[in-house]
Amino acid sequence: MRTTRVRPESATTGRPGARAARNGALIAGILLLAFNLRPAITSLTPLFPDLATHDRLSSAELSLLATLPVLSFGVFSAVAAPLARRLGEERVLGGALVLLACGLVGRAALGSAALFPATVIGAAAIAVMNVLLSGLIKRRLAHLAGLLMGLYLLSLYVGATLGSATAVPLYHGTGSWFIVLGVWTLPALIALIAWLPQTRERAPVRSTADGPRATNPYRVRLAWQVAGFMGLQSLTYYATLSWLPTLFRDRGSSPAQAGLLVSMLSITGLVTAMLTPMVAHRRRDHRLLIVPSVLVCGIGIAGAWLAPLGTAVIWTGLLGLGQGAALGLALYFTIARASTPRTAVRLSAMAQCVGYLLAATGPLTVGLLYHSTGGWAVPFSLLLVLTGIELVVGLFAARDRLLPEAPQEAGSPGEATDPVGPGEATAPVEPPASGVSVAAGANGAADGARIEPAAPEAPIGAGEPGSR
Repeated sequence: MRTTRVRPESATTGRPGARAARNGALIAGILLLAFNLRPAITSLTPLFPDLATHDRLSSAELSLLATLPVLSFGVFSAVAAPLARRLGEERVLGGALVLLACGLVGRAALGSAALFPATVIGAAAIAVMNVLLSGLIKRRLAHLAGLLMGLYLLSLYVGATLGSATAVPLYHGTGSWFIVLGVWTLPALIALIAWLPQTRERAPVRSTADGPRATNPYRVRLAWQVAGFMGLQSLTYYATLSWLPTLFRDRGSSPAQAGLLVSMLSITGLVTAMLTPMVAHRRRDHRLLIVPSVLVCGIGIAGAWLAPLGTAVIWTGLLGLGQGAALGLALYFTIARASTPRTAVRLSAMAQCVGYLLAATGPLTVGLLYHSTGGWAVPFSLLLVLTGIELVVGLFAARDRLLPEAPQEAGSPGEATDPVGPGEATAPVEPPASGVSVAAGANGAADGARIEPAAPEAPIGAGEPGSR
């Protein structure tokens, strides 16, 4: 017999009005956090040519600056799950907002001296939020997972769009690096104020004597497929986000026009990023969603590179549609392929750590190939090849499979469980009958749970996995 955490009746049900207010505050906080996940990055890349002139940055330094956020996502994603187990997801997310605000203030106030380290600090905070938000949604609002992931990505894309579209006009209108780089501190502080009530929701993690352990995703083939798809879609996104402005300026576009063209990635992407998780939530196999998403990305990349400049708005719009759908699927897979909230956090951490370390090679490689060859043929041909690989990996990740829950050996000490809120109790729960699993919220019925025959993905080396 194992034990699990349950809230007393007053905490879990309560009056409908009070429960709706709590859920509303949580959803508002999630959306405000999501808004802050991209402007610190997208507001910088349209200014690369101006940074090269103002701060005398070399091509290698610009390539490094384009790579640092994504590299930081990969490195610092690994610390999110351990911090959440010790302090609780809500508190760690609040601390990440504080860290993000500090990075933005430092980058604006200290100028070129802090440009690189402050970018790393801000990206580290974003990495932690990237990992924990999907697990938080699965744990607290699993029955709304598809809708919330869609709204979460809509808010993320709105922030990304405003960051890229306003950077050049703000700089040319004010001439102030402090305003251009520091303006995004304000939404971070607003999100922090809105999130403060959530930091009281969870106490530090306690441990149990026994019970199932969360799966180690590094030992499961399906997790590597999810991580590979996450990495490849992120690689093409950050490579195009970083270097399309330079491509368009080389082809005759003005700096402001180039920034607006690149903002189309976010404007059109927010539509598919919002809708794709909602559609995916109604399906168990997602391969039919992968194919059009990735193919449209390839068409957009080819068109932005080869088609006349006057049609660039069409191709960046198509590219945004494909990238938005691919991102929505990649993040949704971290929920849909996990059977419990703990496994979802671990899968999210692994997928984003491995995925963003892979993605970090994109902006750097494209930049180095561009400057070494003097043109765009080689780097953009490479992006098209990688898009083809993304399609293959995505088809594997999109299959109807679940990561298994790792059974705990009898008598072994239990590991940390999900954080427990004040006033929560432990209650014995009998394990389900053999051959039956409970998949909470990922693709389930309206109440957020589904009971079905369990046939999860097998660990690497255990033979060909079966479908669930």
